[in-house]
This record gives sequence, C-alpha cells and structure tokens, in this order.
Amino acid sequence: MSSRKGSADLGQAKVVMVESKMDSEDNRLATAQMMSEEAFLDAETRLKRKLDLRLLACVWLIFVMNYLDRNNIAAAKVAGIATSLKLTSNEYATAVAILFAGYVLMQIPSNVFLAHLRPSIYLPTCMAIWGVLSILTGVVQNAAGLYAVRFLLGFVEAAFYRSAFSGLIGAGIQHGLDGARGLEAWRWLFFIEGSITVVIALLSFFVLPDWPSTTRWLSPTERAVAEWRLIGDAGQVDEDDERWSYGFKLTFKDWRVYIFASMFFCLQVASATSNFFPSVVQTLGYGRVTTLLLTAPPYFLGLIISIANNWSADRRNNSSFHVMWPLFLAIIGFVIGAATVNTGARYMAMMLMVAGGHGSNAVVLAWTQKTMLRPRIKRAAAVALVNSIGNISQVWTSYLYPDSEKPRYILAMSVNSVFALVTIFLALVMRILLQRANKKLEAGANVANIMKGEAQSKVAGLSEEERDARKAAFRYNT
Repeated sequence: MSSRKGSADLGQAKVVMVESKMDSEDNRLATAQMMSEEAFLDAETRLKRKLDLRLLACVWLIFVMNYLDRNNIAAAKVAGIATSLKLTSNEYATAVAILFAGYVLMQIPSNVFLAHLRPSIYLPTCMAIWGVLSILTGVVQNAAGLYAVRFLLGFVEAAFYRSAFSGLIGAGIQHGLDGARGLEAWRWLFFIEGSITVVIALLSFFVLPDWPSTTRWLSPTERAVAEWRLIGDAGQVDEDDERWSYGFKLTFKDWRVYIFASMFFCLQVASATSNFFPSVVQTLGYGRVTTLLLTAPPYFLGLIISIANNWSADRRNNSSFHVMWPLFLAIIGFVIGAATVNTGARYMAMMLMVAGGHGSNAVVLAWTQKTMLRPRIKRAAAVALVNSIGNISQVWTSYLYPDSEKPRYILAMSVNSVFALVTIFLALVMRILLQRANKKLEAGANVANIMKGEAQSKVAGLSEEERDARKAAFRYNT
C-alpha cells in the first residue's frame, strides 16, 4: 500500500515538474518570476543602468531638438524674422499660434499610432520630417509660407511633447553667421537646427527601444525583468492588445481625465511666456546677441528644478505638492515682472517665471500617466487628450504679448498669475479625490471600478489569487 502511495507521489511530482517546465517555456516572464528577490534587484539595477546609458541620452536629445525646432521662432524674432518678412505683431503671433493648431489636431491620432506601431521607427520618422520642415522655414519669403510650414511642423511634432540651448545657438548664429552667403541670421538658425534634428533622427533608429517584450537590444532575461517591473506598478500587464476604441471609451468615462486636462490647460497658459521669452528678455534693453545669451540661464534653472522636482515627486509618491510649489515661484515672477522696470528685478522675475512653469509641467503629465495607468491604450488616449486640451491654450495666449504691451506685459502677467492659481487649486482637488480613492482601495473596493478599467490580458505564470492580490495592492500617487 505504501509502495503504491510512494509511486503515486513520485508520478505526481513528475507531472508538476513537466507542467512547470511547459509553463516556463510558454511564459516569457518566467525568468523574472523565478528569480530570488536579491537576484531580481540585481538584474533590475543592471537593466536600469543599461536603459539610462542608451535610452535617456537619446530621448533627451530628441526632446531638446523638439523644443528647439518648435520655439526657435522666438529666437528668430530677436534675430530679425519679423523685419525680413515684414510681419506685424499680430501676424507674428499667428505664426506662433498656428503650430499648436496642427499639434492639437494630431495629438490624439499620433498617440494611437504610437500605441500600435514600433516606437523605434515611428518616432525617428516623425523627427526626421519635422527636421526637414524646420530647414524649410529658413527659405520662406512671406507670412503665408511661414504659416504653412509652422502648421505642418505642429502636425508632425505631435508625436512628442516638448530648452536652454535655443538662445545660446541663436546668439552664436547671430554673432557669426548673420549675412553669411547673403542670408540673414534667422535663416541660418532654422537651417542649422533643422539639419541637426535630421541627423539625430537617423541615429535614433538604432538606439530607441520598442516595448519591453520586443526591444531588440535587450536580452530575453532583461525583457522579462522589464515587463515584470511594469506589472508591479499596477498588478496588471502593460502590453495589452485591446483596440484603441476600448481605450478611448474608458478615457472619456473617467471624469479624472477632465480635471487633469483642465489642470494642464491652466498650466500651459501660465507657462505661455516661453513662446515669447526672447522678446520679453529683449525689454531689458540689451543688443541681439546679449539678449539671446540672457535667455539661457532661466531655462537652465528650469531644467534643474524640473529634474529635481520630478525625481522628488516620484520618490515621495506625491505629485500634487510638486505641481504647486513651483507655480508659487512663477506667480512671484509674474507679479515682479508686471510691477517694475528695474533691470535686475525683472531678470530675477524672468528666472522665476520660466523655472516655475517648467518645474510643474512634466509632473502634471507624469501624474496623469500614473493615474490613468491601465490599460495601456487608455493611458495613451488620456495623455493625448490632456496634452491636446492643454495646448489649445497656446493658440490664444500667443496674442497676449503684442509689442504695444512692452516692457511689462501687464495683461499677460496678470493672466498667467490667475491661471497658475487655478492650477494649484485643481492639483489640490485631485489630491483629495485620489486620497479618497486610496481609502476605498484599502477598504477592499474593486480595483477595476476605482481605476475605471483594467488590462484585459492576464499576467502569465500567476494564479488568479496572486493576480487579484497584486491588483489589490495598487494605490494612487497623490
């Protein structure tokens, strides 16, 4: 009797071993799932180091060029584009605004394309096209041509969301190339920056990743670790294959997306100074080269604050306060800028208004993604919607900075201050709402109901109980 029992146990063990092996072969996450905690942390550290070295540098360059190609018209104004093309103040404002019309129209479709295509091909292709369009900006001869190129530029740049270098590059070009080969400095600005963009785009084809499970330059183990890390964020798979219509339906039903959209809209109004910043700096009374050089320090300060603020928000699992405090700095800058014509005080105000707006900008978008976390297509649709609505503000705020308002731009600074305060209020409202949602989750509420949707694909290699436990551990970043 005991012999039979022993044989049965041995047979059952063999079946379990075979089934486990089959599960490992069918489950691409098995390598990561079977690691010890120490081994996984070590693999995760090596993965992050590899991504930092290869990905962050490339993405940083792409976003810098995206911002440069979008906003070099501000430096071009100081370099003489309005004079060369005989643009009135309103015509120049229209040239700034029309880019965002194309950008808003294409933002949602572009994010849908990105969710279904290979990012390593789609993004560099868009980048190469906008680089060519930037070069073509340097050959326009009138306002109509400028409008056409700017509209198409916004259409293509919708694949990205946008630096301190625009003023530095502009200053160098103004100093060394103005009049070279019979061309004005502002034309060289577009030629050079557009050419750099095309080169970086071509190199990006070989560097950018796709999704964790399909990135060519990651090993199978690294891909498994990357996917398993994402699953840990919400207890659900990130690479879901649902149709885009499913994601949009979930997005439009989630009322939180409208608060984020309103928040980002107000923040973009408060940050609109960036589109005219060289002109604002020019009111200090310096020459073209000095003016363009003086635009750089505020953006460098903004870059430092943005990086530190985002790092802190992520580390402390708190986004709301990290949206608020930089905007208080910006409001101080707006008030000083509108109240005085003292050169030192005004430049300090410019530092604060740029640094404050940029310090909050990325936090709002990251907060949106962390809240609209799953499924992936919902997250893509939500970020696109928030970004589109936010950038509608750039169309009308372009008319807040006419030359007649120099040097204090009282109307613009007043509008910026009001919308910054509304942004702070909305961030506080969202914090309270998400804290309530977390309390419901702690009380055992259904995660899918609280999240307004969930990934449809199941996490391989886990039992139903383990999947439910992982989902139940999710909490919102507040």
